[in-house]
Amino acid sequence: MRDVMYLEELEQAEILLKPQRIEVLRQLAEPGTCTDVANRLGQTPQRVYYQVRKLVDAGLVDQVSVRKVRGIDEGIYQASARSYWLSPRLVGRIGLRKAQDELSLGYLLDLMEEVQADVAALDRTRPELPSIGVSGEIRVPPEQRQQFMADLQSALQALFTKYGGSEGDAFKVAMACYPKGEDDD
Repeated sequence: MRDVMYLEELEQAEILLKPQRIEVLRQLAEPGTCTDVANRLGQTPQRVYYQVRKLVDAGLVDQVSVRKVRGIDEGIYQASARSYWLSPRLVGRIGLRKAQDELSLGYLLDLMEEVQADVAALDRTRPELPSIGVSGEIRVPPEQRQQFMADLQSALQALFTKYGGSEGDAFKVAMACYPKGEDDD
């Protein structure tokens, strides 16, 4: 089972985005039969089998083995991935192609779309995928926002300058800084 399956085909998204199929998919996080899933969901095995076949045909579920039950082959199925990401490209872009202003929300959305596609394309069969994810919250008074942004840009530029040579493994660095929004307290 893969960690992430990145869906770029509209047909796969259409198959996946049905509430009943999503629930069947959740039930197949661990290998199971259509009868097992049907019992947990309170449905008939035939109805679940129909949904499982659609998911298998779309490449979202795998048949991992077969067992004999009263002389009949019964498939054992498992979800192909732990999570499924839908490519923003499935909807397509509406309006301008690329946001030009690095301080705009549009630029941030373009960057996140690019990061999502890059991460989904990583070869997860490699023994080591060195990566880092850092998340935190910084509180900046309004009168210091511009200085904060300048300091952040300067710190990143120093890293790009120090490690920006042509030798060694290439790493992509993407950083997002955005207002958190209202607290729910």
